[in-house]
Amino acid sequence: MRILCIEDDQELLDYLQKGLTEDGHVVDVSVNGKDGLFLATTEQYDVMLIDRMLPEVDGLTITKTLRGAGNLTPILIFSALGEVDDRVKGLRSGGDDYLVKPFAFSELSARIEALYRRNQHTTESETVLHARDVELNLLKREACRGSKEIPLQATEFRLLEYLLRNKGQVVTRTMLLEYVWDYHFDPQTNVIDVHVSRLRQKIDKDDPQYLIKTKRGSGYIIEDC
Repeated sequence: MRILCIEDDQELLDYLQKGLTEDGHVVDVSVNGKDGLFLATTEQYDVMLIDRMLPEVDGLTITKTLRGAGNLTPILIFSALGEVDDRVKGLRSGGDDYLVKPFAFSELSARIEALYRRNQHTTESETVLHARDVELNLLKREACRGSKEIPLQATEFRLLEYLLRNKGQVVTRTMLLEYVWDYHFDPQTNVIDVHVSRLRQKIDKDDPQYLIKTKRGSGYIIEDC
């Protein structure tokens, strides 16, 4: 899985990155809250590990900001603050779990796996995706906008599904290549632009409110408002 770890203790951060990488995960790291929040809002992760006490932007603020923006990625908050009130504040800020320092790496690893399994179950159990008046039925493989059915090719369907699953978040070209086309490299073609253009023609045709928006230099986003 892909993990974001935000921790200002460089020694601990290096240790966590090494251990998680050895476990087979892809790990992005940040030593301050500002850069960590930027990564959290511009990239997609399976789990985020966020220290509570961070320079520039603290961990609880990061968590609240992400939840306020509709980001539901599982978040594990870790901190030396281990009183009941501290743990309650962490969970109420939007954290899914709270781990008190110092902790055993084996426990951290087990908690990450548990958060991932829980999130996968929740995500995969969702069979109908919505954004404004657009509905995508995953079981019937049908798409519609309002009362109008929209015929989609298989690639267009997967593209819209991924954008809807991540609505409110910027989806990068790399993310689309990996999920929709299963490419783990840049093919140096305009395949994404072509398919997004075709999808837009079908979804946004004759509708003044465009669903799929371009974030120049970043990717695409569906905003549910």
